[in-house]
Amino acid sequence: MRKLFILLLAVLLPGLQHVCAQKPVRIAVIGLTHSHVNWILGREDRGDIEIVGIVEPNTDLAKRYLDRHGLSMELLYPDMESLFDEVSPEAVTAFGSIYEHLEVVEACAPRGIHVMVEKPLAVSMDHARKMEALAVKHQIHLLTNYETTWYASNHEVKRRVTGQSPIGELRRVVINDGHEGPMEIGVNQEFLDWLTDPKMNGGGAVIDFGCYGANLMTWLMDGQKPVSVTAELKQIKPEIYPNVDDEATILLDYPETQGVIQASWNWPFSRKDMEVYGKSGYYIAKNNTRLISREAGESQETPEQLKQRTYPYDDPFSYLAAVVRAEVEVSAKDLSSLENNMIVVEILDAARESAKKGKRIYLK
Repeated sequence: MRKLFILLLAVLLPGLQHVCAQKPVRIAVIGLTHSHVNWILGREDRGDIEIVGIVEPNTDLAKRYLDRHGLSMELLYPDMESLFDEVSPEAVTAFGSIYEHLEVVEACAPRGIHVMVEKPLAVSMDHARKMEALAVKHQIHLLTNYETTWYASNHEVKRRVTGQSPIGELRRVVINDGHEGPMEIGVNQEFLDWLTDPKMNGGGAVIDFGCYGANLMTWLMDGQKPVSVTAELKQIKPEIYPNVDDEATILLDYPETQGVIQASWNWPFSRKDMEVYGKSGYYIAKNNTRLISREAGESQETPEQLKQRTYPYDDPFSYLAAVVRAEVEVSAKDLSSLENNMIVVEILDAARESAKKGKRIYLK
């Protein structure tokens, strides 16, 4: 037992000492209508961030969240201007509608405040270009958070297909993301109101879940844009979702690779998985830590149970803190990077255009 305790200390102590030696990064939360905000409000106290303010005009909604997570209503501000008059955060996280991401960057960038938005980056390329210009002009980090960014399985697949891959050149990637539907899984009304609004969300399942596949595919292709995008959007449940699609299939064409993104609000179970097929084998990332592989010469699949990623790459807010402290450098090819996510929005714009016009859309 004593040897085990010493071993655990040897593994954990360097990371704990590093966190304790640093002041927490001061973070403000902008918006509470995206239910993924529970992620930051309910995370364990690692000592790397401090929530110094929360902006949400809906006080009833704010009280529900803050009471749930044991946070003081004194943190609450009705708007960003009121927050910035009293508090100076180093970074903000945006958990409102996708349409509101531009407004957050417009307020934060001139003040030199870094921004992490919940996926996707923007509601359209028009918004994305304005956000990009502000981030570049004022030299702030503008990051996009996806749940799948922190999956150990995805990063292991990426490692194995980089360079001389055991499965050869990539031929086909199938990325599946979806659930039964936001209404069916019982998201709160404030989230549902904008998630099913074509202006505030930009679409339905094509945006909500299509962005995951566009993000991962762009990453696997080392930042390369597809030659073309072809998409079909459907309304299988128009009585529930009359204004947006609830089913999307997006085909991404590259010179030697095809990407298939399947995004759905109609599946019997929630799923976020990825299948990567090469010339001589395949990898299937089933969830965060489960990987299935079959390489050349193997007679059957090999299942693997991976360990969680290590700090600060296991959590978006630890990662954000490390980026703000300049302890982690964001590469243009990274999943969270502005460069990757500009391509994501371009793919989503092209997917909507393809479905509307019924034809393939070629990217510039």
